[in-house]
Amino acid sequence: MFITLEGPDGSGKSMQVPALSEFIRSLGYQVLTTREPGGTFIGDQIREVIMRMDNTSMHPRTEILLFCAARAQIVAEVIRPQLEQGVVVISDRYADSTLAYQGYGHGIDLTVLRQILSFATGGLVPDLTLLFDVDVETGLSRRQSGGGEWNRLDDYAVAFHRRVRNGYLELAAAEPARWLRIDAAQTPARVQEDLQKAILTRLGPRS
Repeated sequence: MFITLEGPDGSGKSMQVPALSEFIRSLGYQVLTTREPGGTFIGDQIREVIMRMDNTSMHPRTEILLFCAARAQIVAEVIRPQLEQGVVVISDRYADSTLAYQGYGHGIDLTVLRQILSFATGGLVPDLTLLFDVDVETGLSRRQSGGGEWNRLDDYAVAFHRRVRNGYLELAAAEPARWLRIDAAQTPARVQEDLQKAILTRLGPRS
C-alpha cells in the first residue's frame, strides 16, 4: 500500500510520520518512510538546490522539473521496488504537492503538470492520501516558531500559500475515494488518533 501525506507548510505532517509508521507496524506490516524532495542520494542533492534561500531567481518551470527529477529517482529506486515486495510505503509529500504548489500556487496549467507527473512517476498513484489541513496563518506561524528549516518555498507570499491550501482542498474534493482530510489544527495527539482511524478504514491487521 502506498500512503502519501500532503498539506500546507506547517501542517505538522513530518512530526506524525514516526508514530504513524509504528502503528502500521503494530498491525503486522513492514513499513518504509520517505520524503520529497529527497529520499535518495540524487534526490537529496536536488533538494538542496530547490530549498536554498539564495536561489530566489528560480523559475517555476525549473522548480517543477527539479521536483519531478527527484521524484522520478525515488519512485524508480525506492518506492516501486518496496511496493513490489509488499512493503507499506509512507511518503511525506508526493506528486500532489506539485499540483498544489506549482499548479494552484504558481498558476501553471494542471493538465500540463499531470502529463509531466505521469512521466516522472511512471503512472504510480497513491492508494491513500492524507491531507493535513490547517489555515495558512497558523501553519506559517508554526514554521517560523518551530526552529526547523525555513526554506525558499516557505518564504513565498501569504497569498501564494492560500492558493496552495485551496488547491489541496479542491484536489481532495475531486478524488474523495483516495483523499482523507485530517484537521491538523488539533493537538498532535488528536491528529495521530485521527490518522490511525483513517488507516484502519483502509488497512486492517495483517492475518
